[in-house]
Amino acid sequence: MTSHRAAPDEALGDLLDQIAEQLGSPVPAHLQAALRAVPRHDFLPPTLWLRDGDGGHEPCDREGDPDRWWRAAYSDAPLVTQFTEGPDGDRVPSSSASMPSVVVRMLRTLDVRPGHSVLEIGTGTGFNAALLSFVCGPDNVTSLDVDPDLTRRAQRALKASGQQPHVVCADGAGGWPPNAPYDRIIATCSVRTVPLPWLEQTVTGGLLVIPWDTPWCNFGTLLATKQADGTAEGSLAPYGSFMLLRAQQVDAELHAVIPRERGGQEPERSTTGLSPWSVAGDDLDAQMYLGLRMPGTWHVWDTEVADAHTRLWLADGRTSSWACVDYDGQQTSAFAVAQYGARKLWDEVVRAYEEYMAAGRPGVHRNRLRLIPDGRSTRLEVSVPA
Repeated sequence: MTSHRAAPDEALGDLLDQIAEQLGSPVPAHLQAALRAVPRHDFLPPTLWLRDGDGGHEPCDREGDPDRWWRAAYSDAPLVTQFTEGPDGDRVPSSSASMPSVVVRMLRTLDVRPGHSVLEIGTGTGFNAALLSFVCGPDNVTSLDVDPDLTRRAQRALKASGQQPHVVCADGAGGWPPNAPYDRIIATCSVRTVPLPWLEQTVTGGLLVIPWDTPWCNFGTLLATKQADGTAEGSLAPYGSFMLLRAQQVDAELHAVIPRERGGQEPERSTTGLSPWSVAGDDLDAQMYLGLRMPGTWHVWDTEVADAHTRLWLADGRTSSWACVDYDGQQTSAFAVAQYGARKLWDEVVRAYEEYMAAGRPGVHRNRLRLIPDGRSTRLEVSVPA
């Protein structure tokens, strides 16, 4: 690329091809028009963080390496745009520009049309809000972000782009009553429980498109329709992995839970024939099935334990229950199990996995979700139709 000022047409054409390949079909015409009218690079900060070969991130500065920065801006990849300090002093990504193909998938599913009233949870860079404004009209779009610095940066970028939706610095968990009700609600962060205000502020027949998360598996996007009785019903789409809604980032660290043996109690020990890789490996369908049916349950792999080759830890911080499953480096038909606490977590895993297999290994999309108002929150019912 020799001229960055002239590059967007060529770069965007390449990006549209990448998105179409991911979608399996061309980008819808109205979203192509939005992407051409709202250049992605105008919403990106001067420094981006790109994934390196070790699973971490390395900076990419627009002034220091403009060609690389430009390629990143028009790649079909998520880009970290902000870090915060984690509890251990480590840098933790706290905002990103979503993968463009996922942005388009979500907007296509949202089925937005001119005149639709839309609430977006998570303004981030402002790029998604600008696309929504182009399609629906800026007066019909409300976007919320809890981070004041992100909000100010997004407002500046939106003003420069000519798209100026209502951007508010507020906790997205409460929705935004002043502009309710909404025909569409979309979140650019994931949730483990849909906040009740989102359901209450959606019109009957309106759509909610919300990335879903469980402590077991952060994957899938809820597509739900508001019903006349105040509930919402839908399914999960097999895409989307987003940062968790700030108000729901309250989980205890695993190391604070395991192993914790009180009163001299010893964990219950047994063996299992179920491979830990079957439930915590590459099968995202299985992982999501388990995550939806085992609330509050975490897992993490550990290869630095003294008495096993590889260990799968499970924990529930609310009950201080934990379990571990050990691979000795040789035996693949039986694995040592230890369980402690009120919940026998590995037993729950085995039951859930047996249900998953009996149901025919249902894909993520076969999980039917029903959101029910329950006090100040919502309750989730999950089923897999025969």
